[in-house]
Amino acid sequence: MDLLKILRSFEELLFEAMTWLYFYPRTMLRIVARPMATMAYSDREEGQPEGERYDDSLSPPVLLIITLVIANAVGWVTHVAQPANASALAKMLYDSPQNLLMFRCLLFGMTPLVVALTLLRKKGMAVSRKTLRRPFYAQCYLASPVALAVSLGLMAIQRNTPGFVGLGLAVILASTAWLLLTETRWLAGHLKISLPCAAAMAAAAIARALFYMLLTLLPLALV
Repeated sequence: MDLLKILRSFEELLFEAMTWLYFYPRTMLRIVARPMATMAYSDREEGQPEGERYDDSLSPPVLLIITLVIANAVGWVTHVAQPANASALAKMLYDSPQNLLMFRCLLFGMTPLVVALTLLRKKGMAVSRKTLRRPFYAQCYLASPVALAVSLGLMAIQRNTPGFVGLGLAVILASTAWLLLTETRWLAGHLKISLPCAAAMAAAAIARALFYMLLTLLPLALV
């Protein structure tokens, strides 16, 4: 009986892993091509019964985690070197793929959290797990291609050659511009405000998220 349960668990795991091969690129393409429609799709799915959500795609947090797993794998395959003057804490983090993945999830989850909180506060809604879940999940969709682009861009910059540095900066700037534009449209639509006001709000939220990321990174430089 126990063996049968184990086999069934492996069956579910294998099926889920194989579906990722199809749904991961499909979901990422949908986000890049139609970000607003994909975020609206996330909002609708969160209103469905738990067992019926994201049946034809990956859930937003899972998509973000898989994206960062891919970024970690690319860094490992391309032998991205650690900073020469890395602190002891940073070396411990870089030496553990699991720790590095969790840390990157914390960093790239910061923007979805900050923007989702911004939306709730501007709407005058109380912040709770229930109210935060829907905008946070939609924002995780938006964060996934940005996380991949920024990670690859930073890896290119670490190559420290003019061509790679220029390419890496271009990728990071393009992904940041795309994020700012989409956040502007998203906030304008949800808050019913003008695009200039939404752009200022989006820029402020992204700046706050970046500030929190830098605060999170600070111990790595000091310890």
